[in-house]
Amino acid sequence: MDLLYFALLCSVLIFVHELGHFVWAKIFGVKVLTFSIGFGPKILRLRGRETEYCVGLLPLGGFVKMLEENRQEPVLPEDRKRTFEAQALWKRVIIVIAGPAMNILFPVLLYFAVFVGETRFSPATVGSVLPGHPAEGKLQPGDRILEVDGERISTFAELHRIVSQSPGKELRLKIFRNTEHAEVVVVPEEKVLHKPLDIIEKVGEIGVMPSRPAAVVGISRPDSPAYRAGLRTFDLVTEVRGRPVKTFADLEAALLDNHGETVPVTYLRPVKVPRALGGLADMAVYESGVAALTPETSTGDLMTRTGLEAADLYVFDVAENSAEWNADLRPGDRIVEVDQVEVTAWATFMERLFASPDRPHVVTWLRAGQKKSGTILLRREDWIDEYGQHRPRYFVRTSNWAPVVPEPYVENASVVPFALRSALSETYDVIRFIMVGIVRIIEGKVSISTLGGPITVYDVVGEEGSKGVSYFVWAMAVISINLGLINLLPIPVLDGGHLLFFTFEAVLRRPLPLRVREIASLMGLLVLFALMAVAFKNDVERRWDVIQGQVKELVD
Repeated sequence: MDLLYFALLCSVLIFVHELGHFVWAKIFGVKVLTFSIGFGPKILRLRGRETEYCVGLLPLGGFVKMLEENRQEPVLPEDRKRTFEAQALWKRVIIVIAGPAMNILFPVLLYFAVFVGETRFSPATVGSVLPGHPAEGKLQPGDRILEVDGERISTFAELHRIVSQSPGKELRLKIFRNTEHAEVVVVPEEKVLHKPLDIIEKVGEIGVMPSRPAAVVGISRPDSPAYRAGLRTFDLVTEVRGRPVKTFADLEAALLDNHGETVPVTYLRPVKVPRALGGLADMAVYESGVAALTPETSTGDLMTRTGLEAADLYVFDVAENSAEWNADLRPGDRIVEVDQVEVTAWATFMERLFASPDRPHVVTWLRAGQKKSGTILLRREDWIDEYGQHRPRYFVRTSNWAPVVPEPYVENASVVPFALRSALSETYDVIRFIMVGIVRIIEGKVSISTLGGPITVYDVVGEEGSKGVSYFVWAMAVISINLGLINLLPIPVLDGGHLLFFTFEAVLRRPLPLRVREIASLMGLLVLFALMAVAFKNDVERRWDVIQGQVKELVD
């Protein structure tokens, strides 16, 4: 099956490439003698009026043979104006560049086909607002965003796109809140993203999430009504007085007017299973229960009257012998401060730690109503990524458990514009990434061992093809862009080499001598063979490493 995927990918991409040369040659009146896909014995031959169409047995290349003066075939007098050399320089440039251009533009169609199938999205509804971000105090959970700067939106993806493109820019949001329309102004903060190959991208962020927190509770005081009723941290409340509860907001609403009345609260409690599946997985199972909760008669908020709050800031798991474990942080503890600055959300806790990952942080938490503190230094690992670059990686070896409840999906009202915009954006990102990668290799910042050849392509295509059609299409798009950009390298025998010759011709006002072009082509061929040898060597080494890893696993 992998061989079929590989053959299909190669055939399609080569066809697209050669079709670009073929179509523009025909448009400019150049006589095309042969249009061939694949090498080796011909398994299919079709004779047109003046062009022979062939399919070879090996789908690893192709060519468009045009009528040329320098070829051995005689050129009839009536065909002299139809040779490749007889065309104006700008026409020859277009014919040559059309092949790589098709490979670069073809992914737009592929990505469009993938994105156009995505018709259901999360609505543009605010699920939660992260503290310390621009949306705090301006947007509220449950707000439905209708417009951004006059542009109507219906999905959270559209909101994310506009916000990410607008760091530091004032955005006017039209929202629907509590049966009324309102307008708020938000200025997205600038967030710097560090991507592979030292690519830095600046995006906007306002600090909103699309889903609401589930009704998972945290209880920090053992003297609270909730604790006395038998509720515990990480219990998932499902009903209050028989009324279904899904989100923490539903739980707050169910107990909003309760001041001293005992009500039944149904919950599910996650209980960890030690050495689940023979130690292969971390697993917890739910145990159901019912608690008789009697809120206090005071007029405070839910936390004051019951001791219940969202479980977002509570520690669910701590790796043994980690820095956090050695600092005495344990499951069930509630994070309060980092470096003597209060934190009000787990996301803020993470931001504070990673803001200075190389220095110790003093973390304060609550346990059974008592404050404790300890010093934590994030675990650092220095590693070499898949592009041969040395990178530090930091780990927080403690985690929370704060599941969310997604809003009901909505249909995207503008599927085609969304798909086209996303396809163009994805194609641009891949082109930029590959071009930066080529530059980094030339600079020596990325190892040449990252080059991959046909074996790597075969493995990637087989792996992605087994996941489904959309994954295969995604892989085809990336490889197509690779093929197009590589063909534009100024190496004789590649399309980029021909463009280099045309550049000299434009400067000198005459074509380079045939002998010079032949020698340059020979040198280019040697360079190409050297690159192919390096890529093949890298492929074999990767495959050998995989085989060794599999053997080691079997032995262990």
